[in-house]
Amino acid sequence: MLATVVNTIGSTYRKAGAQMLIAQDASAAGLLSGGCLEADLAERARSVLESGEALIVEYDTRSSDDVLWGIGLGCEGAMRILLTLLDAGNGYEPFAYIDKCRQQHRAGSIALVIDSNNPRFRIGTAFHNDADDAAPSAVRAHLNESDRSSRCLSEEDATFLIVPVELPPKLLLLGAGPDAMPLVEIAALMSWHVTVLDHRPAYAIPDRFPRARSVELRPAGTLAEFLRGTEYDAAVVMSHHLTSDEAYLAALADSRIPYIGLLGPAPRRTRLMADIGDKSKRFGDRLYGPIGLDIGAKTPETIALAIVAEIQAVLAQRPGGSFSSGTGRNSVTA
Repeated sequence: MLATVVNTIGSTYRKAGAQMLIAQDASAAGLLSGGCLEADLAERARSVLESGEALIVEYDTRSSDDVLWGIGLGCEGAMRILLTLLDAGNGYEPFAYIDKCRQQHRAGSIALVIDSNNPRFRIGTAFHNDADDAAPSAVRAHLNESDRSSRCLSEEDATFLIVPVELPPKLLLLGAGPDAMPLVEIAALMSWHVTVLDHRPAYAIPDRFPRARSVELRPAGTLAEFLRGTEYDAAVVMSHHLTSDEAYLAALADSRIPYIGLLGPAPRRTRLMADIGDKSKRFGDRLYGPIGLDIGAKTPETIALAIVAEIQAVLAQRPGGSFSSGTGRNSVTA
């Protein structure tokens, strides 16, 4: 079963468009509530498995009645969740399409019927970019828009939830030394697509990075050629080899990668910027060095955590501060 958050009110762990999978044995992939609702949701999903009919489930934790008669979340929010069956009969859609988009790293959107008085559009029916002929024309238009936010649309006496496919960030790691290993592990744990390049045969070994999408032995001076026709969300320069890092940075300056991180102290960055000359001006505000958030990192693992945290913050356009200090989400546009 596929569980999709339809809409929310107040404080909730996830927002509209968030999804999780529930298997027949009640095991799950993904979270919608931080673990608070999942057991109850799995029980309700059994009826969907048995009947094949989609189901809307509502949870409201905004009053004390939730503690007395509900499941005791106390999260001060409400959430509606759509449960739909995935099987061979419907081609495992829309999950098959979502997975295809993520594997190919291409943009896409799905539309789910969340309310309907039209027999043509049963609750739970899914449409997507590759097969949307049966959807209303307005829905088809929204599926092909570049807007990456979830939204509802009412057409032909039915309500459709438009959900953009969330693509995993693509990280290019330039340098495959021992300290790169925990960085790949943490990024892969977040489902990021990681590519590792290094000019040293002793380091560029796929077995050292089993969770990387690709590990290649490549001279640093060929990075510009490698980047042609490819797109990355972030690149980290950490070869610990001054000449190689200079070549990497010279190529990255000409790229459109929005986050470029440089490992090492500020004086090393200054020297490298001087070495690449006028090209350094092409970075604008894309270059982060010394790399990472200031979390007191000292070990390879904590340094990797600081790096991944900074990349996540930059790509999400968040300040990377603490919520409790007022420098987190509440200080920027949500």
